[in-house]
Amino acid sequence: MPQAPTQDEVLSWFDTLSNWGRWGEDDTLGTLNLITPEKRRQAASLVRDGVSVSCSRVIPWRGVAMAGANPNITMAQSGERYVLGDEVPDPDFPGENALQWAGEQISLLFHGFIFTHIDGLGHVFFRGQMYNGRSAGLITTSEGAQVQTSDVMRDGIMSRGVLLDIARLRGVETLDPADGVYPEDLEAAEEAQGVRVEEGDVLLLRTGYGAQIEAAHAAGEEPPGEHSGFHVACMPWIRERGVALLGSDVVNDMSDRPYPKVRLPVHEIALVAMGLRLIDNAHLERLAEACAERNRWEFCFTLNPLRLERGTGSPANPIATL
Repeated sequence: MPQAPTQDEVLSWFDTLSNWGRWGEDDTLGTLNLITPEKRRQAASLVRDGVSVSCSRVIPWRGVAMAGANPNITMAQSGERYVLGDEVPDPDFPGENALQWAGEQISLLFHGFIFTHIDGLGHVFFRGQMYNGRSAGLITTSEGAQVQTSDVMRDGIMSRGVLLDIARLRGVETLDPADGVYPEDLEAAEEAQGVRVEEGDVLLLRTGYGAQIEAAHAAGEEPPGEHSGFHVACMPWIRERGVALLGSDVVNDMSDRPYPKVRLPVHEIALVAMGLRLIDNAHLERLAEACAERNRWEFCFTLNPLRLERGTGSPANPIATL
């Protein structure tokens, strides 16, 4: 049985795993600096079949399966009026037929346990600081994120992606919520899948929770609230391997929280100390099937966040191309 670190060990990792100053005092990219032009060329060379797979959960119209995080969707215009023969003239364009159109307005809190999103480095703080020692006070109610914004990622993310399917490794549909994923599990999956995580990679973890989410949504039910995920014990391994972007089909941290002083240790150490962005709540079932079919667990990974001027992250639709 892998040994869980003590709380004091976890707290020490804010120093020993820190990337503060590694790429300069003004750096805002963090571990995305590890994705070099050579790494992007490597990623492009992994496209063999030209098959693209979305790694995002669907944003539903509405439903109990979204618990308290339903998106607020309002139709600004629909097509019903035109079917009924309603042709109201447009006063701004006299003598012309009015344009028939439909559109909606969507509002959603994308951080949390429901929507697929990427966390920016201004999303989480520890002791009043964020990555590279910047003050949490730079994220304000009136101005939003003044540093570490989503727009830092405006050129998109493209790198070699690796999926480690721990649920498949253990022969279960979904990992037990009490069973966290340890470095030993990651290495066992590497050996079983014939792949190795390298510097500059995007590492995706499958726990199988995405299948539970999908089933609950289809049944109009609320999904289970407890889940597995990366145990914080993985963080030194992730730092040593040089992972550029980390993601999973849960919120990355497992539900079990044994450290009172570090509520979400994977989030806090990754985002604050390491400058390592996280993809939360990815949907990895279809990608796992595509990888297993080909017995190939590496692929070209792309993600293009929204250019939110003052954003602390972005909704995301990560794409794996094999």
